[in-house]
Amino acid sequence: MSNVGPEGRSFHQITQADLQRLAQIAADDLSDFFDRHPEWAGQYQNRVLGTALCQGAASHYLHGEAGINDFDVYTFFARNPVRDWYAKRNKTADFGVPKFGTSVDQPGFLGRRVDLLGRSLDVSVGTDVGLAIRRWLQAGRTKSAQLLAAKAVVLLSPADRLGEVVWPAPLDAVSATL
Repeated sequence: MSNVGPEGRSFHQITQADLQRLAQIAADDLSDFFDRHPEWAGQYQNRVLGTALCQGAASHYLHGEAGINDFDVYTFFARNPVRDWYAKRNKTADFGVPKFGTSVDQPGFLGRRVDLLGRSLDVSVGTDVGLAIRRWLQAGRTKSAQLLAAKAVVLLSPADRLGEVVWPAPLDAVSATL
């Protein structure tokens, strides 16, 4: 939870182009991580379900009222039974465009801070990313799931689902998960 007040937030609208930029930042980061850590690539490169904008910025995308302190971008994986995804990995990147100003804690950045995180979900490769995320959030078994369920989740990838609201779950999606 951020302690940044309204003066430290941007209230500019997040557009589809901004979501595409976040998706590209996440994809570039993951590619770089896998290049530097081939052991992780071998276990997770083919287990990516999708990427999503989460928490306050996702809520701001939906309602335009929360303001943006930073962008929390999560990549979700189908859990590898041999090894869980390294959930403590938290990479920080620069949005790189000054449209939203800079984050209070990163005055040297050109744009807002982007936090890049990941979680492995207990699903099979090929599971629908929206369904997998909703089930994980509804179960609320982890602190991460509980925190993310308190705000919105908006898909960044796969590309054909850019901007799709996963959480709060649309009514038809809720009935599909029951």
